[in-house]
Amino acid sequence: MDMHNYIFAAPEMVLLGLICVVLLADLFVEDDKRIVTFWLTIASLAVTAVTILATGPAERVLVFSGSYVAEPLSNVLKLAATGFVAVAFFYARDYLRVNDIHRGEFYTLGLFGLLGMLIMMSANSLLTMYMGLETLSLSLYALVAIDRNSVTSAEAAMKYFVLGAIASGAMLYGISWVYGVTGSLQFDGIAAAIATDPSVNDVGLWFGLAFLLVGIAFKFGAVPFHMWLPDVYTGSRSAITVYIASAPKLAALALTLRILVDGLGGLQTVWDDMLMVLAVLSLLVGNIVAIAQSNIKRMLAYSTVAHVGFILLAVFTGTEAGYAAALFYTLTYVVAAAGAFGIVILLCRRGFEAESLVDYRGLNERSPWFALMMMFVMFSLAGLPPFIGFFGKLNAINAVVNAGYTELAVIMVLASVIGAYYYLRVIWYMYFEKPEDRAVVVPSADVRVVLSLNGVAVLALGLAPGWLWALCTAVMAVR
Repeated sequence: MDMHNYIFAAPEMVLLGLICVVLLADLFVEDDKRIVTFWLTIASLAVTAVTILATGPAERVLVFSGSYVAEPLSNVLKLAATGFVAVAFFYARDYLRVNDIHRGEFYTLGLFGLLGMLIMMSANSLLTMYMGLETLSLSLYALVAIDRNSVTSAEAAMKYFVLGAIASGAMLYGISWVYGVTGSLQFDGIAAAIATDPSVNDVGLWFGLAFLLVGIAFKFGAVPFHMWLPDVYTGSRSAITVYIASAPKLAALALTLRILVDGLGGLQTVWDDMLMVLAVLSLLVGNIVAIAQSNIKRMLAYSTVAHVGFILLAVFTGTEAGYAAALFYTLTYVVAAAGAFGIVILLCRRGFEAESLVDYRGLNERSPWFALMMMFVMFSLAGLPPFIGFFGKLNAINAVVNAGYTELAVIMVLASVIGAYYYLRVIWYMYFEKPEDRAVVVPSADVRVVLSLNGVAVLALGLAPGWLWALCTAVMAVR
């Protein structure tokens, strides 16, 4: 037993142990005291974050016979994922309690989902990546169906499960082809086989690559593998939607970078055209279809598809600047998306889901502060300065231009202009329409603080984006 291996895998092992503690402790907690499980879960996330900071190396380290990689990139992604899962739990707590679905299963499934994300972020093997992906996916399927009395949630969970199983099968089939051709499951072994033996770069490897891309596109929600996303966002309870819309996007980025860049980087001239088509379709379909939506969760789902287009185009460039731009964009998008769904949850109450755009009419009169926070995150998602979303789009467009794809940059700009319409429409409803619902918005003190920090963060990061961009650039340089 080499302790060197276990030190770098400490975050996953600590989190797994804490999940068992939360699971067992919840058995002795009565329904009206479920808040104990919540705070125990938050404490578990805090311990996990400290472990990540304490054990993260400054350089790239391979352990467990090369199946696991510890590096600054995985540390950043793990810390961000842990933080956003905590934020999602804060937003969800009161909503679950009001709707009588405040169960310990929500927190344990959420923690198991986080465990899958951490595994994906440090995977250096197709098999390890697949194990992490399935751990995350199975947790999400169960979370979507957590409200046993909701037919809509059950339908969304079934759609998600069936389509997710198909995507997982496609990815596993692609893994078998890549292994059969290269003789390796580890990303560095696959890359070495492609670089040293030209005979492996044939139709068989391309065939496996195509199936892997299907799995990546599904998990990211890229067109044409996006149809699960609006249905799941809309059919899930809002507390579940905020979880799905935030941290798993970081895991999807790790999935993309590990497989396409670390493992199949030698085939960039093959997969870049496929990725470009997926990205452009996502930009156009996501933004255009979002305009027609009257349900804000469905609108934000299609906007997510559009944002995925930006991320994939940054990866498509095949440059370190492009990869850094993809990381920067994903981090900043998740901050804004978590804030947007946090406001949606805030306006929900027992028997009422604030899903229609008209539910946001006159929000400024009901709650000026939270209307301001919603305006901040909408401006950021639209990519307007000085909010952080502007710099995310600017960096992605700049990476595409520097790579020599000016036409794609023009499409990105035009797509941003189209997307601004439906974000500004929400702001119009909040500030220039009379409220139909005058219910007072009174969140608990800790949720008020977290939501306020979330809203202010998109402005504060936009006013000082340099350190975050420097961090993204630095961690990509160490890979």
